[in-house]
Amino acid sequence: MTIDWVSFTPWAALSGGLLIGSAAAVFLLFNGRIAGISGVIGGLLKPSAGGIGWRIAFAAGLLAAPLLYRASVGMPDIRIDAGTPLLIAAGLIVGIGTRYGSGCTSGHGVCGLSRLSTRSMVAVPVFMMAGFATVYVVRHLLPLSGA
Repeated sequence: MTIDWVSFTPWAALSGGLLIGSAAAVFLLFNGRIAGISGVIGGLLKPSAGGIGWRIAFAAGLLAAPLLYRASVGMPDIRIDAGTPLLIAAGLIVGIGTRYGSGCTSGHGVCGLSRLSTRSMVAVPVFMMAGFATVYVVRHLLPLSGA
């Protein structure tokens, strides 16, 4: 394994982590809600009284942030070594996992762990290990991968 030192940006990563953690804490403090993306977006699909406005604003912020970033800084070159069918299948599997796991990486990893949620302390290692296993299988065991 080698490290791409040109792309290694610990200060940017630390700043981003602090920003995400602070935003999640402020969201919980002022709204009493967990900033888990699957729960926020899921609530848009099954709206309830009083819950639609903030969910739309949250989703709009998720869409607007990368657009603002691109307008101000520009986007890095992105290379995805997978076809559309594989990306669709992966998205569906992640969606199913978030339903079975009662939350996503942002809900469990950012919000749940900081609240010392037992469910999140189990979920995070499980989805991390599943991710590690998936990368290993795709990169080293499947003859289809070109990596």
